[in-house]
Amino acid sequence: MLEMSAEMHTAMVDHAIAGLPHEACGLFAGLPGSNRVERFFPMRNAAESREIYVLDGLEMMDVERTADDAGLTVMGVMHSHTHTTNYPSPTDIADAARFDPFGAWRFVIVSLRHAEPSLRSFRILDGEVTEEPVAMDGPG
Repeated sequence: MLEMSAEMHTAMVDHAIAGLPHEACGLFAGLPGSNRVERFFPMRNAAESREIYVLDGLEMMDVERTADDAGLTVMGVMHSHTHTTNYPSPTDIADAARFDPFGAWRFVIVSLRHAEPSLRSFRILDGEVTEEPVAMDGPG
């Protein structure tokens, strides 16, 4: 189960909306060994595309350094689907093997297909997609 505050949930959804018409992306971090998102790092989609996202390598290194300095570890990537459901696409599944060959990361997808954005979380290992519940609590 992935845990996050309402504030983190809102930050991810707001970043997805702000990224329109392109897919938005970012990384999120938590305490080592924790399932709780403590910080979200909105990032630029280097692909500037409606259909794919690309994390900039230098920006990714900066995020990892900032998280590490705060005692956090990057635990996953968030991106949006601008016109499809929030289920990993074949491209997302292929990219997961590059980002996270051991299946430790979470892949949060925000769908903007409908008027009400929808957020879901997945683990992807060896091409196998497993949805995990997202528990959201109050602000903070």
